[in-house]
Amino acid sequence: MGLKTTLVTGGTGFLGCHLVQQLLDDGYRVHATVRSLDNENKLSPLRELQAKYPDRLKLFSADLLKPGSFDEAMVGCETVHHVASPFLLPERIKDGMKQMLEPALQGTCNVLESVNRTPTVTRVVMTSSVGAVFGDYADVLEMKDEILTEAYFNTSSTIENNPYHFSKVEAEKEAWRMAEAQQRWSLVMINPGMILGPSLTPASESGSLFLLDEMLKGYFFYGMPDLSLTTVDVREVAKAHISAASTESATGRYILAEKQMISFVEIAKILRTVHRRSYLLPKRQIPDFAVRLIGPLFGLTQDYMRKHLGIRFGVDNHRSVDELGIDYRPIEETLIDHYRSWLAHREMAAGTAG
Repeated sequence: MGLKTTLVTGGTGFLGCHLVQQLLDDGYRVHATVRSLDNENKLSPLRELQAKYPDRLKLFSADLLKPGSFDEAMVGCETVHHVASPFLLPERIKDGMKQMLEPALQGTCNVLESVNRTPTVTRVVMTSSVGAVFGDYADVLEMKDEILTEAYFNTSSTIENNPYHFSKVEAEKEAWRMAEAQQRWSLVMINPGMILGPSLTPASESGSLFLLDEMLKGYFFYGMPDLSLTTVDVREVAKAHISAASTESATGRYILAEKQMISFVEIAKILRTVHRRSYLLPKRQIPDFAVRLIGPLFGLTQDYMRKHLGIRFGVDNHRSVDELGIDYRPIEETLIDHYRSWLAHREMAAGTAG
């Protein structure tokens, strides 16, 4: 019996690259789509995997906005991992419709329409986000026991307010609609928190990598607001994708995140143990009243601060543990690996520039 063949969309992305590597390590034959086959800098980690696993990794060019773009890459695949979707932090989004909603929604439609045309595919695993479960942190306080679970859909985000979360909601709902309209393939959704950890690709534009960037550079040495994150290691998300594809009983949505949130000041405390210039990392939390005064200078609206500042909630991740076999590594390991990878890529970029 031959090797099982699977497709990963967005193979050069932060998560996509880890997923391709784990699939190859696990013995799969992998087809991976990338935006362009001409950008060798972005392709270098995948080229290294091709050299390590001869004839097991094929790369295809595909465009999320182009119908039929994924047909060729999908030929002969039994499973499809739809990972490709843009992620930008709010301050980087100038046009929510063009930058977020269109590629997320049209991309999902185009990938799943290709699935409908490919008779070998029986399972699709798609990366969504906890942002499809809640919009603002305050939303979780309305959930049962103030705990984040898969049972809810984000109803507060709009194209104007939090377009990234809105794009995830719309793409996920459309995916469920298309899955329910046919009988051949089943859909499993992975809803990760903020994905952190080591990056295999120097050219990733993922917002999750950018998020800690400013803190690591020392922009917030004077202190950080009382803001917390739901986090997960990129290696756990990749493992969850593989498990969701190969576990026949896997169904519905799976939140991938640590049970406890972590604040920026707590993150800084962990990273001070390894940061080369530990004095650049914030030691203190800025009082909420001060953040409310100066927040608007940094683009934080009063509404955003009211719905996020000082809010922490628990996360119910038992389905990922019990059904997908995920064993969450300590957050300290994730953060330290994240920092070392960040530093290595900066030094490599500086060496190239020099």
